[in-house]
Amino acid sequence: MYRRRPEGPQVLLVHPGGPFWKNRDLGAWTIPKGEAEQDEDLLVTAVREFREEIGVEPRGPFVPLTPVKQKGGKLVHAWAMEGDLDATTIKSNTFLMEWPPRSGERVEFPEIDCAEFFDLGNANAKMNAAQVRLLAELETLLTRT
Repeated sequence: MYRRRPEGPQVLLVHPGGPFWKNRDLGAWTIPKGEAEQDEDLLVTAVREFREEIGVEPRGPFVPLTPVKQKGGKLVHAWAMEGDLDATTIKSNTFLMEWPPRSGERVEFPEIDCAEFFDLGNANAKMNAAQVRLLAELETLLTRT
């Protein structure tokens, strides 16, 4: 999701929830994303994951971006869409994990602990390095329109 502002475009990034990401900032933010179900259309997956992680149904039109491969080998398919929302009101789904490790205790954490709009320069510094190419492609698309 991106929005246009007089000072330039801003993109919505999310910060992963859970204890491993708690004190990480630069390079930790990402676009809302998730795993596709078997034989699920990738755009359907993107819409579902946005809804689950943000708590808002995204509206198109959706512009496909070139997939990027993350360091661990995961291929990320993304679509750009113009929109706006109050990022302080996101309602993310949750996950259970053993915490602290080897304690036998299972704790529930939000998949996304916060979301924020960033200008493209700050987004480049904040987001997962492999996904930065998505921002460059979005910027190119926006200069054409």
